Amino acid sequence: MITDPACLALVLIDLQNDFLDPAGAFARAGVSVAAMAALPARLAPLAAAVRRTGGLVVSTHFTLVPGRSGEPIIAPRLKALRPFLRRGDFAPSSRGHALVASLAPADIAVEKVGYSAFYMSRLDWVLRHTGIDTLAVSGIATNTAVASTVRDAELREFRSIVLADCCAAFDETQHVTAIAALRTVAEVTNSTALIAALAKWG
Repeated sequence: MITDPACLALVLIDLQNDFLDPAGAFARAGVSVAAMAALPARLAPLAAAVRRTGGLVVSTHFTLVPGRSGEPIIAPRLKALRPFLRRGDFAPSSRGHALVASLAPADIAVEKVGYSAFYMSRLDWVLRHTGIDTLAVSGIATNTAVASTVRDAELREFRSIVLADCCAAFDETQHVTAIAALRTVAEVTNSTALIAALAKWG
């Protein structure tokens, strides 16, 4: 599973307060998913194991860039899907934009504006300049941001390990379907197995 833990990055996709915190944008709109809320506690021991063996913890942050009026620039598709998003949600440097406290701080944080963490971001550059060649991917949502990031990683010749128990979607069927589809481009395992593999390195 792991050939060199120093070349591994645990990627935390969009585990932000606006998605998960009781005061965040999604909770305010009445959108709450238990499977998503459970992820930070499951990931905390894995993040510690990755750091202990010399790897990196990288968080990606979905970002709504404020326009000239201060209102967020939102793609029409997203606006139709999430009409409750408003000024200040997922804004850079805001509390809602930040990684949830139980996983913060990440070693490296990357803003993103689309599903894939590689799209129009510095993620590829950061990974290559820190010697990372393998990604352990976690986060939300499995069928959108996680899937898009893993497929982009494959195109860029990074090896991906998808942590099925550390990803979640807004619907369990979507999660299961996405995990099955990702087996064509990534290794699929769970956090317990990865922690056990890292334990062999110290």
